Amino acid sequence: MARSSTLEDRSFLLLLVLVSLAFFWVLWPYYGAVFWGAIFALMFSPIFLRFMSKLSQRRTLSALFTVSIILVLVILPVGLISALLTQEAAGVYQRVQSGDLSFGRYFQQIYDALPAWITSLLNRSGLNNLGLIQERVSDSLTKGSQFIATQALNIGQNAFDFFVSFFIMLYLMFFFLRDGAALSRRIKQAIPLEEDIKRNLFSKFTTVIRATVRGNIAVAVMQGALGGLIFWFLNIHAPVLWGTLMAFLSLLPAVGAALVWIPVAIYFLATGAIWQGVVLIAFGVLVIGLVDNVLRPVLVGKDTKMPDYVVLVSTIGGMSLFGLNGFVIGPVIAAMFMAAWDIFSKARQDAPVEPPPA
Repeated sequence: MARSSTLEDRSFLLLLVLVSLAFFWVLWPYYGAVFWGAIFALMFSPIFLRFMSKLSQRRTLSALFTVSIILVLVILPVGLISALLTQEAAGVYQRVQSGDLSFGRYFQQIYDALPAWITSLLNRSGLNNLGLIQERVSDSLTKGSQFIATQALNIGQNAFDFFVSFFIMLYLMFFFLRDGAALSRRIKQAIPLEEDIKRNLFSKFTTVIRATVRGNIAVAVMQGALGGLIFWFLNIHAPVLWGTLMAFLSLLPAVGAALVWIPVAIYFLATGAIWQGVVLIAFGVLVIGLVDNVLRPVLVGKDTKMPDYVVLVSTIGGMSLFGLNGFVIGPVIAAMFMAAWDIFSKARQDAPVEPPPA
């Protein structure tokens, strides 16, 4: 009977694993919609709870009001910016195709403006094959700009998938808000761990999600808006496109937005536009860089209690594996890793030491 019971338990665990993997496999085509539905529900749960207290604990009505606020404050502005981005990306793509925008010509202008000692240093270093370097840089930059523009133009072609994912996200967001507490309790009860460990892990998970999304998105929005503003002030073509690119790159701590404004500043200085280059460098270091150096540690590192280098590496690794969603998934996995090993270490320290055998 004992052997039969053990066999039944193992068979049921195998069945549980298989049906769970099959369920995730079914959800995988729209995992982004499910993921962001859960993220938005978690981020706006304090507003949902406030509506609950004002509306006599009416969960359905409170969830509807919360989803409406998310639509007005988050999704509609993102849609407007996406429309402007698509328009500017199409304009950049047309300029590249017509030859009006040539990265190779800009590279040649920078090289011609270099001092003699720098060009001689390049020659001694074997980097004097300007044609090959120019061709590779120009080809890489042109392909990058064409890729961005093409992806923006493909939004209209993939409109059906986009609207299906959008509807799924809103639908799940509503139910995650309304039934999130009960769902969370059922998940906690199903996990075969001690109550203290489950409480610690769930608390860490919630804290990291909120800190990462709130901090990274706040920094990205501010750096992108400031970068687009200074590009518009300096009369640089497509400021919304470059500001959006800076916002996406700013998801990478310490290096993000500078990958856009530093080459532009170098081009200004090399082509004789001294005051534009100086203004852009000063604004980039003192304003855009200050946002990253001040806000990110306060909003992200302080709550997650992770070192900056762990946040950087986990963000880059997460984005390389999961795309844009990785800027949340990567730090969450890193935080869960650190929390699990911290719990294991404390359990080892608190374990009673057995006396040696007589």
